[in-house]
Amino acid sequence: MSLPGRKRLIPYMIGDKAFYKTVFAILIPIVIQNTVTSFVSLLDNVMVGQLGTEQMSGVAIANQLIFIYNICIFGGTSGASIYGAQFYGARDYENMRAAMRFKLYVGAGIFLALGAVFLFFDTPLISLFLNDADRPEMVALTLDAGREYLAVMLVGLLPFSLSNAYSSTLREAGETMLPMVSGVAAVITNVIFNYILIFGHFGAPRLGVTGAAVATVISRFVELGIIVFASHRNKIRYFYLQGVYRTWKVPGGLVKRIVVRGLPLLLNETLWSVGMSYLAQLYSVRGLTVVAANNISSTVNNLFNTAVLAMGNAVAIMVGQVLGADDVEGAKKTAWRLICFGLALSLVMGALLAAASPFIPKIYNTTDDVRRLATVFMLILAATMPFLAFVHCCYFTLRSGGKTVMTFLFDCVPIWVVNIPLVYFLVHGTDVPISVIFLINQCVNFFKCCFGAWMVKKGVWIHNIAREAAGAD
Repeated sequence: MSLPGRKRLIPYMIGDKAFYKTVFAILIPIVIQNTVTSFVSLLDNVMVGQLGTEQMSGVAIANQLIFIYNICIFGGTSGASIYGAQFYGARDYENMRAAMRFKLYVGAGIFLALGAVFLFFDTPLISLFLNDADRPEMVALTLDAGREYLAVMLVGLLPFSLSNAYSSTLREAGETMLPMVSGVAAVITNVIFNYILIFGHFGAPRLGVTGAAVATVISRFVELGIIVFASHRNKIRYFYLQGVYRTWKVPGGLVKRIVVRGLPLLLNETLWSVGMSYLAQLYSVRGLTVVAANNISSTVNNLFNTAVLAMGNAVAIMVGQVLGADDVEGAKKTAWRLICFGLALSLVMGALLAAASPFIPKIYNTTDDVRRLATVFMLILAATMPFLAFVHCCYFTLRSGGKTVMTFLFDCVPIWVVNIPLVYFLVHGTDVPISVIFLINQCVNFFKCCFGAWMVKKGVWIHNIAREAAGAD
């Protein structure tokens, strides 16, 4: 490429001081919240692990089901979030409030539907991950721990969905401090009650895995209470939320538009989360050692991955607001700058994860085989983190313009068409080591990177949906 070409390219890769100031203003509170959450999750994981490998595995399996619920909440409200960010950019606060009401309805519906499934089908769902026929006693203990944990966790599903409606709306307006404060307060509450209730400190009963679940549920209500109280008390700072409950009506035209754009996202996130859980189930075919190692590696990876995953929020907020302001060229530059920045972050965090991978598994009360396999899994995740970062930023760029069918094809279809059949064949039809299978599965993201780069470059995602919705209403 010639020098003039480079000069034209640089503004699309590197922003000015004001750009990065905005990025860090959005990113830092989210990263702090997610880092504290992931760190406490790691501590929870270690504390439950002190009870035994079976208890740790049972909780991990139950959390795979909770993971599906959390992602379904995210997917079900994502259509409204796309509109919310663009409405804020267009200063259409009434429709922004209507979009939030839509999220509350969807969250309640998902709670009723999946809550009932988990309540009545807990045993068969957890049993899908228990494939170690040579150790029936361990399987029975793992199943009991998973059912015990899940039963209590059901109580915390509704406050989580309500908190999500508030925090996502605040973030669409670029307000990330309050979600961070409420989230940090929640995880501190969680770790304190975990310490008290799991092991029976300060005169409390020793509840084991039930104590871990009770602590999480308490933290969910703390998070919801803080975010609701603060956002409605400060009427000046959070002016766009004031009057959200004056009516429970959501305009029919807006509902139709959100559903049309949001349904592919709900299907995508549901199928993606089920697909990820199914991949975990396929790994579990190789035994409970793999279940425990995958649990450790994924928990640690989440801690080191917080900055990379937070980039999705930055992309959704910043690109969505620029699109809502009808600045097409600005949206293109913003998207590519954030993708490049996310890629740079992944290189740093991947190196840190690789450096920590031999040491963190040693703090778990488990077998040497589990520790060794967990270290291998973490090294693979560290090496492939740039693939994840690029794909993640591309996904949120496509989503910001409301091209939700495109995001469905980009994000969900490869898992079910490529990853799952490939892993299924390798697990059931070959003797390939599980670590090699894990690596092959992660490397599939390389092809998604190529496809994502092509779609972002084409610019087919650029769309001002806020203007259309405002005109229709």
